[in-house]
Amino acid sequence: MIAREVLVLDTAGLSLEQLQPLSRESLNFVPARSVEEAARLFRSRHFSVALVVFDGEPESGLRAIESLVSGPASAEWIALIEPRALQSRDFRTFILRAFADYHTLPIDPQRLAVTIGHCIGKASLRQELESGKPESTGKFHIGGRSPVMQLLFQKMEKVIGSDAPVLIGGETGTGKELVAHAIHQHSARAGGPLVVVNCGAIPATLIQSELFGHEKSAFTGATQRKIGRIEAASGGVLFLDEIGDLPLDMQVSLLRVLQERTISRVGATQCIPVDFRVIAATHIDLNEAVAQGRFREDLYFRLNVLSLTVPALRERGDDIVLLAESLFTQFAARHGNGNARGLSRDALDALMRHDWPGNVRELINRIQRAVVMSENRLVSPADLGLDVARRSITTLTLDDARNSFERDLLETRLRANGNKVSQTARQLGVSRVTLYRMINKLNIALDH
Repeated sequence: MIAREVLVLDTAGLSLEQLQPLSRESLNFVPARSVEEAARLFRSRHFSVALVVFDGEPESGLRAIESLVSGPASAEWIALIEPRALQSRDFRTFILRAFADYHTLPIDPQRLAVTIGHCIGKASLRQELESGKPESTGKFHIGGRSPVMQLLFQKMEKVIGSDAPVLIGGETGTGKELVAHAIHQHSARAGGPLVVVNCGAIPATLIQSELFGHEKSAFTGATQRKIGRIEAASGGVLFLDEIGDLPLDMQVSLLRVLQERTISRVGATQCIPVDFRVIAATHIDLNEAVAQGRFREDLYFRLNVLSLTVPALRERGDDIVLLAESLFTQFAARHGNGNARGLSRDALDALMRHDWPGNVRELINRIQRAVVMSENRLVSPADLGLDVARRSITTLTLDDARNSFERDLLETRLRANGNKVSQTARQLGVSRVTLYRMINKLNIALDH
Protein backbone atom coordinates (compact mmCIF):
# COMPACT_ATOMS: atom_id res chain seq x y z
CA MET A 1 0.00 0.00 0.00
CA ILE A 2 1.44 3.38 -1.05
CA ALA A 3 1.84 5.71 1.92
CA ARG A 4 -0.33 8.84 1.76
CA GLU A 5 2.26 10.91 3.56
CA VAL A 6 3.31 13.95 1.55
CA LEU A 7 6.59 15.74 2.19
CA VAL A 8 6.39 19.53 1.98
CA LEU A 9 9.66 21.41 1.48
CA ASP A 10 8.73 24.96 2.48
CA THR A 11 11.66 27.03 3.72
CA ALA A 12 9.41 29.90 4.82
CA GLY A 13 6.74 27.69 6.38
CA LEU A 14 3.91 29.73 4.90
CA SER A 15 1.95 27.02 3.06
CA LEU A 16 1.08 24.44 5.70
CA GLU A 17 -2.04 26.34 6.80
CA GLN A 18 -3.25 26.47 3.19
CA LEU A 19 -2.79 22.68 2.98
CA GLN A 20 -4.94 21.89 6.01
CA PRO A 21 -8.19 21.46 4.01
CA LEU A 22 -6.53 18.58 2.17
CA SER A 23 -6.26 16.58 5.40
CA ARG A 24 -9.85 15.52 4.70
CA GLU A 25 -8.42 13.63 1.70
CA SER A 26 -6.52 11.36 4.14
CA LEU A 27 -3.27 13.14 3.32
CA ASN A 28 -0.68 13.67 6.03
CA PHE A 29 1.67 16.60 5.29
CA VAL A 30 5.17 16.34 6.77
CA PRO A 31 6.99 19.70 6.79
CA ALA A 32 10.68 20.28 6.04
CA ARG A 33 12.21 23.74 6.45
CA SER A 34 15.42 23.00 4.50
CA VAL A 35 16.76 20.77 1.74
CA GLU A 36 18.94 19.00 4.31
CA GLU A 37 15.94 18.24 6.53
CA ALA A 38 13.97 16.96 3.53
CA ALA A 39 16.85 14.67 2.58
CA ARG A 40 16.97 13.26 6.13
CA LEU A 41 13.22 12.60 6.08
CA PHE A 42 13.55 10.78 2.76
CA ARG A 43 16.20 8.53 4.21
CA SER A 44 14.04 7.54 7.19
CA ARG A 45 10.51 7.45 5.72
CA HIS A 46 8.75 6.63 2.48
CA PHE A 47 7.04 9.39 0.51
CA SER A 48 5.27 8.74 -2.77
CA VAL A 49 4.66 12.45 -3.35
CA ALA A 50 6.62 15.55 -2.33
CA LEU A 51 5.81 19.24 -2.68
CA VAL A 52 8.35 22.04 -3.06
CA VAL A 53 7.15 25.58 -2.37
CA PHE A 54 8.76 28.36 -4.42
CA ASP A 55 7.47 31.57 -2.86
CA GLY A 56 10.61 33.70 -3.08
CA GLU A 57 13.27 34.31 -5.71
CA PRO A 58 12.75 31.54 -8.30
CA GLU A 59 16.47 30.89 -8.86
CA SER A 60 17.28 30.70 -5.14
CA GLY A 61 18.69 27.34 -4.08
CA LEU A 62 17.81 25.59 -7.35
CA ARG A 63 21.01 23.52 -7.42
CA ALA A 64 20.35 21.99 -3.98
CA ILE A 65 16.68 21.37 -4.80
CA GLU A 66 17.61 19.77 -8.12
CA SER A 67 19.98 17.40 -6.30
CA LEU A 68 17.16 16.40 -3.92
CA VAL A 69 14.53 15.99 -6.65
CA SER A 70 16.81 13.81 -8.80
CA GLY A 71 17.39 11.38 -5.89
CA PRO A 72 14.64 8.95 -4.82
CA ALA A 73 13.14 7.61 -8.05
CA SER A 74 10.00 6.36 -6.26
CA ALA A 75 8.73 9.88 -5.45
CA GLU A 76 6.67 12.16 -7.68
CA TRP A 77 7.50 15.85 -7.23
CA ILE A 78 5.04 18.76 -7.48
CA ALA A 79 6.14 22.41 -7.51
CA LEU A 80 4.01 25.10 -5.81
CA ILE A 81 4.96 28.34 -7.56
CA GLU A 82 4.24 32.04 -7.36
CA PRO A 83 2.91 32.96 -10.84
CA ARG A 84 5.55 35.70 -11.33
CA ALA A 85 8.32 33.06 -11.05
CA LEU A 86 7.17 31.54 -14.32
CA GLN A 87 8.33 34.67 -16.15
CA SER A 88 11.88 33.27 -15.96
CA ARG A 89 12.68 31.04 -18.93
CA ASP A 90 15.39 29.18 -16.98
CA PHE A 91 12.98 28.53 -14.12
CA ARG A 92 10.29 27.23 -16.50
CA THR A 93 12.86 24.88 -18.03
CA PHE A 94 13.86 23.65 -14.56
CA ILE A 95 10.24 22.94 -13.55
CA LEU A 96 9.53 21.13 -16.82
CA ARG A 97 12.54 18.85 -16.44
CA ALA A 98 12.53 18.18 -12.71
CA PHE A 99 8.87 17.97 -11.67
CA ALA A 100 5.93 15.73 -12.52
CA ASP A 101 3.54 18.70 -12.27
CA TYR A 102 3.22 22.22 -10.86
CA HIS A 103 0.52 24.26 -9.09
CA THR A 104 0.40 28.04 -8.93
CA LEU A 105 -0.05 29.81 -5.59
CA PRO A 106 -2.27 30.53 -3.77
CA ILE A 107 -3.30 26.91 -3.24
CA ASP A 108 -6.57 25.74 -4.72
CA PRO A 109 -7.24 22.71 -2.40
CA GLN A 110 -9.61 20.93 -4.78
CA ARG A 111 -7.33 21.22 -7.79
CA LEU A 112 -4.19 20.32 -5.81
CA ALA A 113 -5.96 17.26 -4.36
CA VAL A 114 -6.53 15.98 -7.91
CA THR A 115 -2.88 16.60 -8.82
CA ILE A 116 -1.62 14.78 -5.71
CA GLY A 117 -4.02 11.91 -6.38
CA HIS A 118 -2.68 11.48 -9.91
CA CYS A 119 0.90 11.45 -8.62
CA ILE A 120 0.08 8.92 -5.89
CA GLY A 121 -1.45 6.69 -8.55
CA LYS A 122 1.64 7.01 -10.74
CA ALA A 123 3.94 6.21 -7.81
CA SER A 124 1.76 3.22 -6.93
CA LEU A 125 2.03 1.92 -10.49
CA ARG A 126 5.82 2.28 -10.40
CA GLN A 127 6.06 0.48 -7.05
CA GLU A 128 3.96 -2.43 -8.32
CA LEU A 129 6.18 -2.78 -11.37
CA GLU A 130 9.35 -2.63 -9.27
CA SER A 131 8.08 -5.14 -6.71
CA GLY A 132 7.11 -7.58 -9.45
CA LYS A 133 10.45 -7.32 -11.23
CA PRO A 134 12.92 -10.16 -10.53
CA GLU A 135 16.24 -9.22 -9.02
CA SER A 136 18.69 -8.35 -11.78
CA THR A 137 21.74 -9.14 -9.69
CA GLY A 138 22.47 -12.02 -7.37
CA LYS A 139 25.17 -12.90 -4.92
CA PHE A 140 27.97 -11.53 -7.12
CA HIS A 141 26.18 -8.23 -7.92
CA ILE A 142 26.63 -8.85 -11.63
CA GLY A 143 23.56 -8.26 -13.78
CA GLY A 144 22.25 -11.19 -15.77
CA ARG A 145 19.49 -13.80 -15.82
CA SER A 146 20.32 -15.47 -19.15
CA PRO A 147 21.31 -19.17 -19.20
CA VAL A 148 24.92 -18.35 -20.17
CA MET A 149 25.26 -15.99 -17.21
CA GLN A 150 23.67 -18.48 -14.82
CA LEU A 151 26.26 -21.02 -15.96
CA LEU A 152 29.02 -18.48 -15.31
CA PHE A 153 27.68 -17.84 -11.79
CA GLN A 154 27.61 -21.59 -11.08
CA LYS A 155 31.27 -21.87 -12.09
CA MET A 156 32.17 -18.83 -10.00
CA GLU A 157 30.62 -20.53 -6.96
CA LYS A 158 33.15 -23.34 -7.36
CA VAL A 159 36.07 -21.01 -8.07
CA ILE A 160 35.63 -18.90 -4.92
CA GLY A 161 36.12 -21.94 -2.68
CA SER A 162 39.58 -22.62 -4.11
CA ASP A 163 42.88 -20.76 -3.96
CA ALA A 164 44.08 -22.03 -7.35
CA PRO A 165 44.94 -19.67 -10.24
CA VAL A 166 42.03 -18.53 -12.42
CA LEU A 167 42.16 -17.59 -16.10
CA ILE A 168 39.22 -15.46 -17.28
CA GLY A 169 38.57 -15.28 -21.01
CA GLY A 170 36.14 -13.18 -22.98
CA GLU A 171 35.94 -10.38 -25.50
CA THR A 172 36.93 -6.83 -24.65
CA GLY A 173 34.27 -5.05 -22.61
CA THR A 174 32.46 -8.12 -21.27
CA GLY A 175 33.28 -7.44 -17.61
CA LYS A 176 36.23 -9.70 -16.85
CA GLU A 177 37.58 -7.34 -14.18
CA LEU A 178 34.13 -7.29 -12.55
CA VAL A 179 34.26 -11.09 -12.32
CA ALA A 180 37.75 -10.92 -10.79
CA HIS A 181 36.54 -8.45 -8.15
CA ALA A 182 33.58 -10.72 -7.32
CA ILE A 183 35.85 -13.76 -6.90
CA HIS A 184 38.11 -11.78 -4.56
CA GLN A 185 35.21 -10.40 -2.49
CA HIS A 186 33.69 -13.84 -1.89
CA SER A 187 36.89 -15.82 -1.37
CA ALA A 188 38.91 -16.54 1.76
CA ARG A 189 41.24 -13.71 0.69
CA ALA A 190 38.53 -11.03 0.80
CA GLY A 191 40.25 -9.40 3.77
CA GLY A 192 43.46 -8.96 1.76
CA PRO A 193 44.19 -6.52 -1.07
CA LEU A 194 43.16 -6.87 -4.71
CA VAL A 195 46.00 -5.46 -6.79
CA VAL A 196 45.14 -4.83 -10.45
CA VAL A 197 47.84 -4.80 -13.14
CA ASN A 198 46.97 -4.00 -16.75
CA CYS A 199 49.77 -5.80 -18.55
CA GLY A 200 49.10 -3.94 -21.78
CA ALA A 201 49.14 -0.45 -20.25
CA ILE A 202 52.58 -0.46 -18.59
CA PRO A 203 55.54 0.56 -20.80
CA ALA A 204 57.96 -2.33 -21.40
CA THR A 205 60.80 -0.31 -19.81
CA LEU A 206 58.88 0.04 -16.53
CA ILE A 207 57.05 -3.26 -16.19
CA GLN A 208 59.75 -5.06 -14.22
CA SER A 209 59.96 -2.24 -11.69
CA GLU A 210 56.14 -2.03 -11.49
CA LEU A 211 55.73 -5.75 -10.85
CA PHE A 212 58.77 -6.43 -8.66
CA GLY A 213 59.59 -3.05 -7.18
CA HIS A 214 63.08 -1.63 -6.80
CA GLU A 215 65.60 -0.53 -4.21
CA LYS A 216 66.80 3.01 -3.83
CA SER A 217 69.51 3.84 -6.42
CA ALA A 218 68.80 0.63 -8.35
CA PHE A 219 68.85 2.72 -11.53
CA THR A 220 68.91 6.36 -12.57
CA GLY A 221 65.88 8.10 -11.09
CA ALA A 222 65.25 5.52 -8.36
CA THR A 223 65.39 7.98 -5.48
CA GLN A 224 63.64 5.72 -2.97
CA ARG A 225 62.56 2.13 -2.45
CA LYS A 226 59.39 1.11 -4.29
CA ILE A 227 57.17 -1.85 -3.41
CA GLY A 228 56.09 -3.72 -6.53
CA ARG A 229 52.55 -4.83 -7.40
CA ILE A 230 53.28 -8.51 -6.69
CA GLU A 231 54.64 -7.78 -3.22
CA ALA A 232 51.71 -5.43 -2.55
CA ALA A 233 49.28 -8.27 -3.35
CA SER A 234 50.70 -10.54 -0.66
CA GLY A 235 47.86 -11.86 1.49
CA GLY A 236 45.33 -11.10 -1.23
CA VAL A 237 44.82 -11.39 -4.98
CA LEU A 238 46.97 -10.27 -7.92
CA PHE A 239 44.77 -9.59 -10.95
CA LEU A 240 46.75 -9.57 -14.20
CA ASP A 241 44.49 -8.03 -16.83
CA GLU A 242 45.33 -8.55 -20.52
CA ILE A 243 47.96 -11.14 -19.58
CA GLY A 244 48.41 -11.92 -23.28
CA ASP A 245 50.17 -8.54 -23.69
CA LEU A 246 52.89 -9.39 -21.16
CA PRO A 247 56.34 -9.39 -22.89
CA LEU A 248 58.03 -12.79 -23.20
CA ASP A 249 60.93 -11.91 -20.90
CA MET A 250 58.49 -10.89 -18.16
CA GLN A 251 56.53 -14.09 -18.72
CA VAL A 252 59.67 -15.99 -17.67
CA SER A 253 59.99 -13.85 -14.53
CA LEU A 254 56.31 -14.28 -13.65
CA LEU A 255 56.53 -18.04 -14.11
CA ARG A 256 59.46 -18.16 -11.68
CA VAL A 257 57.47 -16.20 -9.08
CA LEU A 258 54.49 -18.55 -9.43
CA GLN A 259 56.75 -21.57 -8.99
CA GLU A 260 58.96 -20.29 -6.16
CA ARG A 261 56.59 -17.84 -4.43
CA THR A 262 59.44 -15.37 -3.89
CA ILE A 263 60.48 -12.13 -5.57
CA SER A 264 63.57 -9.96 -5.70
CA ARG A 265 63.24 -6.23 -6.08
CA VAL A 266 65.31 -4.64 -8.85
CA GLY A 267 68.71 -3.82 -7.35
CA ALA A 268 68.28 -6.24 -4.41
CA THR A 269 69.95 -9.56 -3.68
CA GLN A 270 67.63 -11.08 -1.09
CA CYS A 271 64.43 -12.97 -1.91
CA ILE A 272 61.13 -11.90 -0.36
CA PRO A 273 58.41 -14.52 0.19
CA VAL A 274 55.01 -13.61 -1.27
CA ASP A 275 51.62 -15.23 -0.73
CA PHE A 276 48.94 -14.30 -3.24
CA ARG A 277 46.31 -15.82 -5.48
CA VAL A 278 46.68 -15.00 -9.15
CA ILE A 279 43.73 -14.23 -11.41
CA ALA A 280 44.55 -13.47 -15.04
CA ALA A 281 42.31 -12.22 -17.83
CA THR A 282 42.68 -11.99 -21.58
CA HIS A 283 40.60 -11.19 -24.63
CA ILE A 284 42.89 -13.14 -26.98
CA ASP A 285 43.05 -16.87 -27.60
CA LEU A 286 46.09 -17.92 -25.54
CA ASN A 287 46.14 -21.33 -27.20
CA GLU A 288 46.71 -19.60 -30.51
CA ALA A 289 49.25 -17.24 -28.92
CA VAL A 290 51.17 -20.28 -27.61
CA ALA A 291 51.12 -21.88 -31.08
CA GLN A 292 52.49 -18.65 -32.57
CA GLY A 293 55.23 -18.39 -29.96
CA ARG A 294 53.82 -15.19 -28.42
CA PHE A 295 52.98 -16.78 -25.08
CA ARG A 296 54.87 -19.37 -23.06
CA GLU A 297 53.13 -22.71 -22.86
CA ASP A 298 54.41 -23.44 -19.33
CA LEU A 299 53.03 -20.13 -18.05
CA TYR A 300 49.72 -20.79 -19.81
CA PHE A 301 49.32 -24.12 -18.02
CA ARG A 302 50.35 -22.54 -14.73
CA LEU A 303 47.64 -19.86 -15.05
CA ASN A 304 44.91 -21.97 -16.64
CA VAL A 305 44.13 -24.19 -13.62
CA LEU A 306 40.57 -22.92 -13.26
CA SER A 307 39.04 -21.20 -16.28
CA LEU A 308 36.03 -18.98 -16.78
CA THR A 309 34.68 -17.41 -19.95
CA VAL A 310 32.56 -14.27 -19.71
CA PRO A 311 29.97 -14.44 -22.53
CA ALA A 312 29.66 -11.72 -25.13
CA LEU A 313 26.68 -9.40 -24.69
CA ARG A 314 25.11 -10.51 -28.00
CA GLU A 315 24.90 -14.06 -26.57
CA ARG A 316 22.95 -12.95 -23.49
CA GLY A 317 19.48 -12.40 -25.00
CA ASP A 318 17.11 -10.42 -22.77
CA ASP A 319 19.99 -9.46 -20.47
CA ILE A 320 20.59 -6.62 -22.95
CA VAL A 321 17.26 -5.00 -22.02
CA LEU A 322 17.75 -5.78 -18.32
CA LEU A 323 21.17 -4.10 -18.27
CA ALA A 324 20.04 -1.17 -20.43
CA GLU A 325 17.13 -0.33 -18.13
CA SER A 326 19.30 -0.68 -15.02
CA LEU A 327 21.98 1.57 -16.52
CA PHE A 328 19.37 4.11 -17.59
CA THR A 329 18.06 4.31 -14.01
CA GLN A 330 21.58 4.81 -12.63
CA PHE A 331 22.57 7.51 -15.11
CA ALA A 332 19.20 9.29 -14.94
CA ALA A 333 19.62 9.58 -11.15
CA ARG A 334 23.04 11.21 -11.65
CA HIS A 335 21.89 13.53 -14.45
CA GLY A 336 18.56 14.61 -13.00
CA ASN A 337 18.26 17.57 -15.39
CA GLY A 338 17.95 15.39 -18.50
CA ASN A 339 14.80 15.14 -20.59
CA ALA A 340 14.61 11.36 -20.97
CA ARG A 341 12.37 9.41 -18.60
CA GLY A 342 12.85 5.96 -20.10
CA LEU A 343 13.75 3.85 -23.14
CA SER A 344 11.30 3.68 -26.03
CA ARG A 345 10.19 0.37 -27.54
CA ASP A 346 12.06 1.24 -30.72
CA ALA A 347 15.20 1.85 -28.67
CA LEU A 348 14.85 -1.53 -26.93
CA ASP A 349 14.34 -3.23 -30.31
CA ALA A 350 17.46 -1.50 -31.65
CA LEU A 351 19.47 -2.64 -28.62
CA MET A 352 18.38 -6.24 -29.21
CA ARG A 353 19.29 -6.08 -32.92
CA HIS A 354 22.74 -4.58 -32.39
CA ASP A 355 25.70 -6.98 -32.44
CA TRP A 356 27.62 -5.27 -29.58
CA PRO A 357 31.26 -5.57 -30.69
CA GLY A 358 32.18 -3.48 -27.61
CA ASN A 359 29.96 -5.55 -25.31
CA VAL A 360 28.82 -4.17 -21.92
CA ARG A 361 31.34 -1.33 -22.07
CA GLU A 362 29.76 -0.17 -25.33
CA LEU A 363 26.27 -0.47 -23.82
CA ILE A 364 27.32 1.68 -20.85
CA ASN A 365 28.68 4.38 -23.15
CA ARG A 366 25.60 4.44 -25.40
CA ILE A 367 23.14 4.63 -22.49
CA GLN A 368 25.10 7.35 -20.68
CA ARG A 369 25.35 9.44 -23.83
CA ALA A 370 21.63 9.05 -24.50
CA VAL A 371 20.65 10.08 -20.95
CA VAL A 372 22.75 13.25 -21.16
CA MET A 373 22.09 14.27 -24.77
CA SER A 374 18.55 13.11 -25.55
CA GLU A 375 15.97 15.83 -26.20
CA ASN A 376 13.16 13.25 -26.13
CA ARG A 377 11.03 12.10 -23.22
CA LEU A 378 11.77 8.50 -24.25
CA VAL A 379 15.21 7.59 -25.59
CA SER A 380 15.12 6.83 -29.32
CA PRO A 381 17.40 4.60 -31.43
CA ALA A 382 19.03 7.78 -32.76
CA ASP A 383 19.86 8.87 -29.20
CA LEU A 384 21.70 5.56 -28.80
CA GLY A 385 23.54 5.98 -32.10
CA LEU A 386 21.71 2.94 -33.48
CA ASP A 387 19.45 4.68 -36.00
CA VAL A 388 20.95 2.97 -39.05
CA ALA A 389 19.08 3.52 -42.29
CA ARG A 390 17.65 0.31 -43.67
CA ARG A 391 17.20 -0.68 -47.26
CA SER A 392 13.58 -0.79 -48.32
CA ILE A 393 12.37 -4.38 -48.15
CA THR A 394 10.21 -3.80 -51.19
CA THR A 395 13.32 -3.65 -53.39
CA LEU A 396 14.92 -6.81 -51.99
CA THR A 397 14.56 -10.35 -53.21
CA LEU A 398 14.78 -13.19 -50.70
CA ASP A 399 18.32 -14.01 -51.91
CA ASP A 400 19.33 -10.35 -51.57
CA ALA A 401 18.02 -10.20 -48.01
CA ARG A 402 19.71 -13.48 -47.06
CA ASN A 403 23.04 -12.41 -48.57
CA SER A 404 22.84 -9.00 -46.88
CA PHE A 405 22.18 -10.58 -43.49
CA GLU A 406 24.93 -13.18 -43.91
CA ARG A 407 27.44 -10.55 -45.04
CA ASP A 408 26.67 -8.29 -42.06
CA LEU A 409 26.88 -11.22 -39.64
CA LEU A 410 30.14 -12.59 -41.04
CA GLU A 411 31.84 -9.19 -41.24
CA THR A 412 30.84 -8.35 -37.67
CA ARG A 413 32.00 -11.69 -36.25
CA LEU A 414 35.26 -11.66 -38.21
CA ARG A 415 35.98 -8.12 -37.04
CA ALA A 416 35.27 -9.05 -33.42
CA ASN A 417 37.61 -12.06 -33.71
CA GLY A 418 40.43 -10.20 -35.44
CA ASN A 419 39.70 -12.00 -38.76
CA LYS A 420 40.50 -15.38 -37.20
CA VAL A 421 38.60 -17.79 -39.41
CA SER A 422 38.82 -20.83 -37.11
CA GLN A 423 37.46 -18.96 -34.09
CA THR A 424 34.68 -17.36 -36.15
CA ALA A 425 33.70 -20.71 -37.66
CA ARG A 426 33.40 -22.24 -34.17
CA GLN A 427 31.15 -19.39 -33.01
CA LEU A 428 28.92 -19.71 -36.08
CA GLY A 429 28.76 -23.50 -35.84
CA VAL A 430 30.17 -24.17 -39.33
CA SER A 431 33.36 -25.72 -40.64
CA ARG A 432 36.31 -23.63 -41.78
CA VAL A 433 35.75 -24.84 -45.36
CA THR A 434 32.12 -23.70 -45.27
CA LEU A 435 33.09 -20.33 -43.82
CA TYR A 436 35.76 -19.78 -46.49
CA ARG A 437 33.21 -20.65 -49.17
CA MET A 438 30.76 -18.08 -47.75
CA ILE A 439 33.52 -15.45 -47.52
CA ASN A 440 34.37 -15.96 -51.20
CA LYS A 441 30.72 -15.98 -52.26
CA LEU A 442 29.97 -12.71 -50.46
CA ASN A 443 33.26 -11.03 -51.53
CA ILE A 444 34.35 -10.32 -47.96
CA ALA A 445 37.93 -9.09 -47.73
CA LEU A 446 40.15 -10.61 -45.05
CA ASP A 447 42.75 -8.02 -44.11
CA HIS A 448 45.79 -9.62 -42.51
